[in-house]
Amino acid sequence: METALYLPVKRFLENLGFTVKGEVGGCDLVALSGDDPPIVVIGELKLSFNLELVLQAVDRAGACDEVWLAAKISARGKGRESDARYRNLCRRLGFGMLAVTNTGDVEVLVKPPTTSPRRDPKKRSRLVAEHRRRIGDPALGGSTRAPIMTAYRQQALACASALSRGPRRVRDLKPEIPDAPKILLHNVYGWFDRAERGIYVLTDAGRAALKRWPQQAIDFAGAGDSIP
Repeated sequence: METALYLPVKRFLENLGFTVKGEVGGCDLVALSGDDPPIVVIGELKLSFNLELVLQAVDRAGACDEVWLAAKISARGKGRESDARYRNLCRRLGFGMLAVTNTGDVEVLVKPPTTSPRRDPKKRSRLVAEHRRRIGDPALGGSTRAPIMTAYRQQALACASALSRGPRRVRDLKPEIPDAPKILLHNVYGWFDRAERGIYVLTDAGRAALKRWPQQAIDFAGAGDSIP
């Protein structure tokens, strides 16, 4: 599974001083430096180096400062990682290459250039915003078959957890969950029902969601808008 590559690559980037979170804005991982504005790194994971991995990186390149391709090193060392043409293609495109060994070590095969043009500042800003608003790192990079735990979903689950104890007023939820008014009003997931003006209750779908994603106390103070 591609998710098995996530933690080794995450540790590698954290050792370089980045804060790493998985499955942000459709990217397997997004890493931010502590600078202002931050350096934005996107990582894409595959079980082997192939053309699809390069194409994904091309699609992501406009939204970040660096792109790293990461894949599991082939058992006999005869995969694309040993193909000079593949490495040269990544160099020409400005992508880095990381090989993950069976023991979880990470080898740098190609380093990306120190600077690259930012072609899509709006997309880059959305990635940075979602990364910063997401509490912790709740999604393994490389996940494909499960809903992604976005910052929006985290706050929606917090609302559901609060309503599981009975009807609540919106104004009572807002201090701890800043986006509660909009989340309850739009009801993207169908978890909430308005009992009367300004008061909401939890639906059966909301109770099922809490069983799927048990909640712990999370401090959302200072969090902003995000996407489902």
